[in-house]
Amino acid sequence: MEADIAFAAQDEAFEIQARTKAQRRYWLIVSLRVLLLVIVLGGWELAGRLHWIDPFFFSMPSLIAEQIYDWFVNGTSQGPLLAQVAVTLEETGLGFLIGSIAGVLCGIVLGRNKLLADVFSIYIQIANSIPRVVLGSIFVIALGLGMASKVALAVVMVFFVVFGNAFQGVREADRYLIANAQILGASKRQLTFAVVVPSALSWILASLHVSFGFALVGAVVGEFLGSKQGIGLLIATAQGAFNASGVFAAMIVLAVVALAADYLLTRLENRLLKWKPSSLG
Repeated sequence: MEADIAFAAQDEAFEIQARTKAQRRYWLIVSLRVLLLVIVLGGWELAGRLHWIDPFFFSMPSLIAEQIYDWFVNGTSQGPLLAQVAVTLEETGLGFLIGSIAGVLCGIVLGRNKLLADVFSIYIQIANSIPRVVLGSIFVIALGLGMASKVALAVVMVFFVVFGNAFQGVREADRYLIANAQILGASKRQLTFAVVVPSALSWILASLHVSFGFALVGAVVGEFLGSKQGIGLLIATAQGAFNASGVFAAMIVLAVVALAADYLLTRLENRLLKWKPSSLG
């Protein structure tokens, strides 16, 4: 009895020690990140004020902050800033959703069917070798300046990333699990949805972090090539006016959107992959 109590107390002490160590490491990382940001922004501001760099071309953090504040208070030349962000987010979200679903479905189907994979592989390689950003001009010509051309480019940008991970995840599914399920009499449908898809889930979710960024790039590039609203048009307008602060300000707005989306995707991944052991370090 006393031995059990001693072991329980020891385990609790180890747990407290590990939790304290993890908390210290977390705050160390946060502090170093803040320090690095202060050094970069401070050095940039100092270089601009001392004219080591030309603020006309490279701007300064203070000028960029003023530009963002002006956009929030007075709006942009295309309308309120939040409206531009909403347009770009809608295009990005639709492209991300359509491209992800199509990529997952095609990856699972071709990963489970070797004949289809062999037939379509050459065409997928050809399509994947084309610089997808170049397709933006074709989509603008074919679909116009509206939302459709931006969504189409975002879909193309997302599809191949998600497809590649889903296909590889299906191919890397544990053969012993598949064999055991077949011995127990599982059908092809049951094998796919009960064994293969859960095995590939970590591959698929990992691709979503990258693919959302690609969807955002597709939407912005499409807006840059030709649009009526959006952050890409805001960047193009600032570029045309030689407004470096406006270009950097739009980039920061995009970065905030991308970080927020990555945070939400991380929460989703943690929720869907609760069964995975957490990494220690």
